[in-house]
Amino acid sequence: MPTRTFFLLILALFFSCQKNRESSFDRFPEGKTKENINKEGIDVRDEQLQLTLFASEPDLFNPTNMDIDHKGRIWICEAYNYRNDVNNVPYDKKGDKILILEDSNGDGKSDKTKIFYQGEDINSALGITVLGNKTIVSCSPNVFVFTDENGDDIPDKKEILFKTVAGLQSDHGVHSCVFGPDGKLYFNFGNFGEGLLDKNNQPIKDIYGRVIGQTKAPFQDGMALRCDVDGKNFEVLAWNFRNNYELCIDSYGRIWQSDNDDDGKKANRINYLMPGGNYGYKDEMTGADWRVNRTNLEDSVFNQHWHQNDPGVIPNLKVTGYGSPTGIFIYEGSLLPEKYRNTLFLADAGTNDVSSYERINDGAGYTIKQNLILDATQKDMWFRPSDICTAPDGSIFVADWYDSGVGGHFIGDLEKGRIYRLSSNKPDYKIPTYDFKSLSSCVEALQNPSNSVRYLAYTTLSKMGKKAENELVKLSKSANPVFQARAYWLLSKIDEKYILEASKNANEQVRAAAVRMAHRKNNSIFLTQMATDNSYQVKQAVGSAIYKTENQSAWLNLANSYKSGDKWFLEAIGIGADGQWDKYLEAFMKDKNWMNDEAVKDIIWRSRAKNTPGYLAEIITSSKITNSNRYFRAFDFQEKNTKNKALLSLLKNSKSEELSLLIFKHFDAESIVKDAEFNAILPHVLDNIKNDTDFIDIVSKYNLRNQRTRLENIVLESTNQEVYEKAALVLSQLFGVMPLKEAISAKPLIEAKAINAIQRIGLVDNETITKQLILIFSNKKYPFKIREAAVLAMEGYQSDVKLWNLVKINKVPKELIPASKVVFTKTFHSDLKVQFEQKFGKPDEPQIILKVDFLSKKGNAAKGKELFGMYCATCHVVNGNGMDFGPALSQIGKKLTKESLYNAIINPSQGVSFGYEGYNITLTDGSAFQGIITSKTNDEYLVKMPGQSQIVPYKKAQVKSVTKMETSLMPAFPLKESEYLDLIGYLEGLK
Repeated sequence: MPTRTFFLLILALFFSCQKNRESSFDRFPEGKTKENINKEGIDVRDEQLQLTLFASEPDLFNPTNMDIDHKGRIWICEAYNYRNDVNNVPYDKKGDKILILEDSNGDGKSDKTKIFYQGEDINSALGITVLGNKTIVSCSPNVFVFTDENGDDIPDKKEILFKTVAGLQSDHGVHSCVFGPDGKLYFNFGNFGEGLLDKNNQPIKDIYGRVIGQTKAPFQDGMALRCDVDGKNFEVLAWNFRNNYELCIDSYGRIWQSDNDDDGKKANRINYLMPGGNYGYKDEMTGADWRVNRTNLEDSVFNQHWHQNDPGVIPNLKVTGYGSPTGIFIYEGSLLPEKYRNTLFLADAGTNDVSSYERINDGAGYTIKQNLILDATQKDMWFRPSDICTAPDGSIFVADWYDSGVGGHFIGDLEKGRIYRLSSNKPDYKIPTYDFKSLSSCVEALQNPSNSVRYLAYTTLSKMGKKAENELVKLSKSANPVFQARAYWLLSKIDEKYILEASKNANEQVRAAAVRMAHRKNNSIFLTQMATDNSYQVKQAVGSAIYKTENQSAWLNLANSYKSGDKWFLEAIGIGADGQWDKYLEAFMKDKNWMNDEAVKDIIWRSRAKNTPGYLAEIITSSKITNSNRYFRAFDFQEKNTKNKALLSLLKNSKSEELSLLIFKHFDAESIVKDAEFNAILPHVLDNIKNDTDFIDIVSKYNLRNQRTRLENIVLESTNQEVYEKAALVLSQLFGVMPLKEAISAKPLIEAKAINAIQRIGLVDNETITKQLILIFSNKKYPFKIREAAVLAMEGYQSDVKLWNLVKINKVPKELIPASKVVFTKTFHSDLKVQFEQKFGKPDEPQIILKVDFLSKKGNAAKGKELFGMYCATCHVVNGNGMDFGPALSQIGKKLTKESLYNAIINPSQGVSFGYEGYNITLTDGSAFQGIITSKTNDEYLVKMPGQSQIVPYKKAQVKSVTKMETSLMPAFPLKESEYLDLIGYLEGLK
């Protein structure tokens, strides 16, 4: 049976089981009730809490996001049509739905379901926000506002509030909006959102006149933003995230969110968002991703992933590790026990759990302590909490996508969806009622934990203005600082004196909120005074408040109070100096005996002034530092001409190879090569570089074509495979196929040398080298051993395909078929291996079509580990072993169920992880290849080739075209039933 037909049959059988899956995989097996969920599916880790089922299928399917209105009704984005094009699942032509679920009798269970809206324009919406009679729905690329003018729960008007640039159905797009305590609308988008457009597709600019897009000036990748509720006055609050799934704001105006890592790197994180902050997913200056080597590289993948050692990157609040964090909010209610109040709640669909996090002040930043609340990892990994939020009564609702895998790619179930309610042993669901025309009732409603309730209260009180002042003043005297802050946000709009009053509050977070209230007033004297507050939380708020303004007095107060070691505060100081570094740093350094002051050196390290490179050079030449790498990395963030001047002065006085090498790594290559003094020193420095890898890096950085001899010697003579592979790549980039041609054209031809050149240079898997290898093995004038070596060198991802294309039309001589067999034994393309065996000898055992009950069987994990080594380790890492090409799989059994693992193996194109898509790349010399573009810098594409861990740079001038592949780079696996079971048995145990 042809391999393709075999896999299609497997796939058909898999999906034919979907309708009948419930008896095998349902959380509630026969004889159990849906109410008995604490024991059957989800562990509730706190006896003071009670989890009840509020709603389930068939009332809803696949909930991606939810909100709760002031009546306590649950609004759901239902994603039945999520990525149907790649999942081969039924499509609902009516489109996806926005549902309203209501508990009309207060027993804690939904008994009414309404369709608010249905349409293809909201397929796979990832965000919903209910604000009175307006409902904001985020569905990339559009953010819609639906208005229900007559209260019949049917929208009378649909408008586009704004758009993102990109609109693929992806969880890396635009997410839900949140109403803030300042009356603004907050939202974020992941790194596929790219930027913002208005409803007429015109680029949106922020309040400083900057286009919100991938400009690296300063914006890049995922962003967090705010704007007016009517979609005006946009601000980019923070940027450089990968997939910041959702954000939340507490009553003090502090912003928090989660961010997803490159799949499998155990680097998911929680961030505190400092307005004006860069969060380090890509290199700030070049746009290079975290895998690209750099000076002062962090000591762990999860720190490298977010560039945590770089100046200008805000620290992570917490790295949560593996998973797929989704819904997030701050609990400011009182129904739950005391320990949960004012904590951050986070749902994680990848780790099947919900946790609360206590936030603890730490200087200008925070530490955080986890408290696991719901956990389904031991009982039902189909629990996929996609969102979480607070109801008006103070209980918490959790939306469950319920699927075999995290919803981002592959769908294993279309017929389930759950909503749970978490309360403090109170199953009844009684919603408080308010009269939003009454002043006293609105002040009472302003104290409610629900965002939807507070929106209506805030809006009414804001319109009342002075009439509401006395009641709000009373609230500002509350014993609860959360309520004080909410009152002051409104009072600050009535009279600025209340900002001053709030700034004298005993609670430091209320004082910090006062700073945020004054930000838009641009009150220079007030902010200068607040910069002297004894709380570093307040000082941190001042740093963001003076961003993009000129307030030297406030900044100097901040800088002069800095103590070395608080990177949160150092970054707040950096944010406050943006655009003013020349002036501020000069004033700061005046009359300072700074060489012995670590705090001053930290500020120099973070600074971006014209004098910074000179100061960095002085620090490096001092004998009083222990880590010069830290300061050399700071050079990468400086203006190129002043940087080159300082580095050149260091180079002229350098007395060590190590120092000279570091200097060479940090010049701006394009401009320094024009400097005569640099070129005069260059040969001597190169002669003193003894390490081959360092030499290769320098030759590559500066395109030193006059170093061919030494580079070629490394290729042909090094005993370190990693080194000679890297050298061969640089050699081919500088000189093309010429070195290989010359090696086989030498007269007299020395067979051993020619074979060595073929074996080393032939490792470069590009079209020009491959064509030359084909010419060699096709030409019988060469000795057999040379021709055989040329065939054996074609084991790359691109070249083995070309070899197979020749083999199958009998264009490879018979005497070279044994060598071809060696290539296809090692090939990354398992399907080619099968085809080769079918042509030259069939496999020993026939393929077996899998039975319907296949997934109920157990595999041998030990044998599965061996299979992983044979088929998977060429692209995936498990616990440090394997090739870092595709997503790491060290804890894949925690994220995917048996069903999803199976589908990922047999049908990889359905589940291509974001950031691991393949691209067809054509160069200007006519060669073409496939790979993953890890990032694009200012002038290069950085590419990873299948089966290789190193990243290959290609100048943009070299690249003719780049097109995204429709299918996965992962090959099909020609396994028997028992082998599938064994491999899955191994993978599901990786936790």
